[in-house]
Amino acid sequence: MTRVLVVHHTVSPATQEMLEASLSGCTQAARELEVDLDLVTVAALSAGAHDVLAADAVLLGTPANIGYLSGAMKHFFDQIYYPCLEQTRGLPFGAYVHGNDDTVGAQRALGKITTGLGWQEVRPAVSVAGEPDAQAREQLSDLAGLLVSAAIAD
Repeated sequence: MTRVLVVHHTVSPATQEMLEASLSGCTQAARELEVDLDLVTVAALSAGAHDVLAADAVLLGTPANIGYLSGAMKHFFDQIYYPCLEQTRGLPFGAYVHGNDDTVGAQRALGKITTGLGWQEVRPAVSVAGEPDAQAREQLSDLAGLLVSAAIAD
């Protein structure tokens, strides 16, 4: 069974919509690829190294707060960084970031942390400023499909 871990900090209607679009995309991709998918969704403040070590791929979802990752997402990375550093090199991941007007700092931080971990990005993060629209939902679905495909190949 293929396991995709979704670690998210969902604090607004917009981030909830992005989470739901991503989960739907994962489920749809698994159906199309005819793969048994174990889709594990964990809030960033509850996720730990054991979750990451058991995953074939990781999807990260965070708001951009004051130009940076949410504190919850940063806490997640603080908890898993060293326990996962050597064992998860090459782990496929994708991300989405929501901001009211800017996500650049949060994307930069995600890039630095995941590069340090040696994770492999399946595509650039889906970045949404303001309300998610149809294009954003399509990008999230595409991201989810790529992630499920990468998890299978892993």
